[in-house]
Amino acid sequence: MTQHSKTLFRAGKVLAALALGLATATVARADDKVILKVAHFLPATSSAQINLIQPWCDKIAQESNQRMVCQIYPAMQLGGTPAQLFDQAKDGVADIIWTVPTYAAGRFVKSEVFELPWIAVKAEAGSQALWEYVQKFALDEFKGVHPIFMHLHDGALFHFSNKQPKTLEDLKGLKIRAATRSNARTIEALGAVPVQMPLPAVPEALSKGVVDGVTVPWESAPAIKLSEIANYHFDVPAGAPRLSNTIFLFGMNQARYDSLPADLKKIIDDNSGLKASAWAGRVGFDEVIPKFKAQAKAAGNQFYDMPDTEYQRFVEATRGVSQEWIKSVDAKGGKGAELLAVARNMVKSHAAKP
Repeated sequence: MTQHSKTLFRAGKVLAALALGLATATVARADDKVILKVAHFLPATSSAQINLIQPWCDKIAQESNQRMVCQIYPAMQLGGTPAQLFDQAKDGVADIIWTVPTYAAGRFVKSEVFELPWIAVKAEAGSQALWEYVQKFALDEFKGVHPIFMHLHDGALFHFSNKQPKTLEDLKGLKIRAATRSNARTIEALGAVPVQMPLPAVPEALSKGVVDGVTVPWESAPAIKLSEIANYHFDVPAGAPRLSNTIFLFGMNQARYDSLPADLKKIIDDNSGLKASAWAGRVGFDEVIPKFKAQAKAAGNQFYDMPDTEYQRFVEATRGVSQEWIKSVDAKGGKGAELLAVARNMVKSHAAKP
């Protein structure tokens, strides 16, 4: 073999080794475990973590043969406030967040339509409507975050510690916790005084008399030990849409999602979307109501469902809340009245499905 041939042979071996190394590295990268940091604002014992976040994480871990797993950070363990969770996902502080986007008031105006009064009866149908609506009309409000699923809750009702209102007049002047801007406007329209705060602040606020009552769904009961801090529960007639709702997002940092290998991305996709949103509404909210109401009943708490005539008075008193939202959308170049009608029709359409 000539010297030139030997040189070419050695060069070939080097190139082959480099190619093998690159192929091995590619396989190694594909096989590397992906750990997703999942952050939310409630305790680990909350219904949201037990019934939604943990089961979703368990499912993707199983389907990926443990190549993609979650590391859950409840109760704002990554720092910040609940209102900052969306930006934590957008900026990559967390890979995935479960949050109420509208804690950051004024940023999700089109999506806020589902927080208007008297929108949905069941969380399952409402959650499907929310997902469909956002995909068609409001996805621009979620830039930088890839929605996995979205949902509503089972509807907010009143809970009081030492008051027992039964009429519109009884609410006048009472300080009531509100979750979001829209919720606050609804409470104000009813003659009460809204005090806006995230859910984790509720127990202390109620126990110290900062508020007389709170508006939360039954699903929130374990997170704030509702049966212990409230004695009276004031609800709408059976089967009627409740006072207000809240939109929730389970979403992923867009760049993190885009960087996943195709097979892992498919697992995320298979556990996303309309079907996942319906699941979240059903198992996270609709199915837990009887259990948490039973706990309040066992604690000796008192329940009152307003009659239909009083309910209609509440509906009339809050008509201006929807009109205010319509104006805010119109001011940004949207068509508020049309979007409200679309949202209501979507809820009805999904509710009518078997």
